[in-house]
Amino acid sequence: MPTAFLGTIVHTKSFNEFESIKNGFLVVSDDGKILCLGNDYQTWLTNNKGNRPEEVVLTDYQFLMPGFVDCHIHAPQYAQVGLGLDMPLLDWLKTYTFPLEAKFSDLKYAQRVYKSVVEATLRSGTTLASYFATNNLPSTLILAREAVRQGQRALIGKVCSNCNSPDFYVETLEESVTNTKEFVTAMKNIGSPLVLPTITPRFALSCTKELLKQLGDITKEDNLHIQSHISENLAEIEVVKGIFNTSYAGAYDEAGLLTKKTVMAHGVHLEDEEVRLLKERGTSVAHCPASNTMLGSGICDIQRLINSGVTVGLGTDVSGGNSVSIQDALLRALDISKHLDFFKKQNIVGTGEAKTQDPSYKQLKYKQAIYLATLGGAKALAMDHLTGNFEAGKEFDALLVDVSVVDDPIRLLTVDELVEKFIYTGSDRNIIEVFVSGSRVKKGCVGE
Repeated sequence: MPTAFLGTIVHTKSFNEFESIKNGFLVVSDDGKILCLGNDYQTWLTNNKGNRPEEVVLTDYQFLMPGFVDCHIHAPQYAQVGLGLDMPLLDWLKTYTFPLEAKFSDLKYAQRVYKSVVEATLRSGTTLASYFATNNLPSTLILAREAVRQGQRALIGKVCSNCNSPDFYVETLEESVTNTKEFVTAMKNIGSPLVLPTITPRFALSCTKELLKQLGDITKEDNLHIQSHISENLAEIEVVKGIFNTSYAGAYDEAGLLTKKTVMAHGVHLEDEEVRLLKERGTSVAHCPASNTMLGSGICDIQRLINSGVTVGLGTDVSGGNSVSIQDALLRALDISKHLDFFKKQNIVGTGEAKTQDPSYKQLKYKQAIYLATLGGAKALAMDHLTGNFEAGKEFDALLVDVSVVDDPIRLLTVDELVEKFIYTGSDRNIIEVFVSGSRVKKGCVGE
């Protein structure tokens, strides 16, 4: 029997188009597809010839919204979240990350961590995640199976790196290529429509030109998703330029790795020509404001990318970021935009004078940030044909939010205030139910 949700429903249609329905309804089919979204349930029932679906009635403090999309998260690093964040990127990798990821040859350890990270992201409302795993093939498949078991939609990547990595955590060219091909085959055999493979060179610095080229060839064979890092740290960028004798984006492009199904994390220091190249190739950027700040990489101006036609989503970048919550990433993105607004409009000089630098800069608004966390993220992962908002025909990936769970709001709120209250003061405790493809994967109390 179909299910009808009755109450406040919100979603985005584009970066600047936020739709909210106070007394709305959303009908989900038996197979988890969205049948209808509207504001006149009685007329829909009449047209449906009185076949009444099962009804879920929301309270005045509850609303339904699309699930969060995490465009960039390192699943094994959940084991070290919150550690080493006073270091720059390359030092942090050597001291914390490479030794940790090498431990995932221990499959029992991998099972423990991967079970926890999928639970934590689902609890925080992430219905779609693009995961980096490690170089180890068997443990990467454990992550994939765990996502399937818990019902999360996910892109899973076996990390590839054959140079500029420690001796205890590096592959040969042949191992990386062979294991990647085996990984793609194994993912097909898992056979879940929710969990797909994504080709994952760690970053250009850790891959030879030949490895990048062969990964590009593997991608073309099955039109696969791709994920990696780009222009995160200034020191990293200079090393990449020295090795490849081209821009960071150019190194990937020469290998055929910039496609419409590619998402690149960070993009903090992209040059204008690189931005044009990403736009031309249809390649997206995962904005990771927490890790950009924590590791001192810089401040990414995503308005510049969006205005240039580049699709942008949000990433937690655990454990460069300190939280698995995309809601937290959303708030960090708003903070960064406010800081940029000040820096761009005010240039404080020695005498204390203020000179206007860029009065046209516009701060990111919370409704636009919700787009980045939902539909924008789905677009960045080339999955917006399936998820991201409540368009009829898409799969029902959704959060049921209750702003009264922790603190009584005292007064009734407008629809916009209800959403704003959650975005700025809520937590995973306010996300009382999570749905992926129509299936309830986090259960709570709904309705009166």
